[in-house]
Amino acid sequence: MFSALLVGLFAYLCGSIPFAYLIGKGIGGIDIRTVGSGNVGATNIGRTMGMRWGILVLVLDAIKGLVPVGLFPYLFVDSTDPQFIHLKVIAAVGAIVGHMCPVWLGFRGGKGVATALGVVLVLSPYASLGALVAFLVAFAWKRIVSIASILAVIVFSITHFCLMGQAAFSDIYWSLSLFAIAAPLLIIWRHRSNIGRLIRGEEKAFVSGRRNAELDTQPETEEPEQN
Repeated sequence: MFSALLVGLFAYLCGSIPFAYLIGKGIGGIDIRTVGSGNVGATNIGRTMGMRWGILVLVLDAIKGLVPVGLFPYLFVDSTDPQFIHLKVIAAVGAIVGHMCPVWLGFRGGKGVATALGVVLVLSPYASLGALVAFLVAFAWKRIVSIASILAVIVFSITHFCLMGQAAFSDIYWSLSLFAIAAPLLIIWRHRSNIGRLIRGEEKAFVSGRRNAELDTQPETEEPEQN
């Protein structure tokens, strides 16, 4: 129990590092929460500062999901321990929640897609590959990040259960399977304002650079646009 608490806490603090905010302030001289969509994430940085900075934030946000899951459990148990998978799942949840609710920014962060990518690359590489392909295809088709993200997490969940089969809720993998249900639902819920705009036909396609941010300088009144 103590090891689970420590892993969860360390992962949360790691996930809480607001790379989008830090890069926006340190390099762009802006508060990313007050420009574009107002979201503290890679998409808003890409729209506001340019594609290269958006990609940098995407990679850093993915790393802060990958490192806790790939490293922290090893500090407490051996990989052969039956609790090892469960500790990895706890780290995964901590990192994603940390990104969504960072202590450093008053618990208001991004929507967790990039951090979830880093998490699932460790937890379930094959399912994450399916999700990544779904994201890229949907984004190439519509250029709307929210559609691509929602489709990706749904594909991840479906692929996980197809791969696991009857072992999905075994003593070893039950927590991973719960994660494969709960994490996509949480990310979709964080996209609820995007879903509303999609229904109304108001969701914007991705455009890189400062000019796009100048056209939309007020943050969303509900959930900011997704990471």
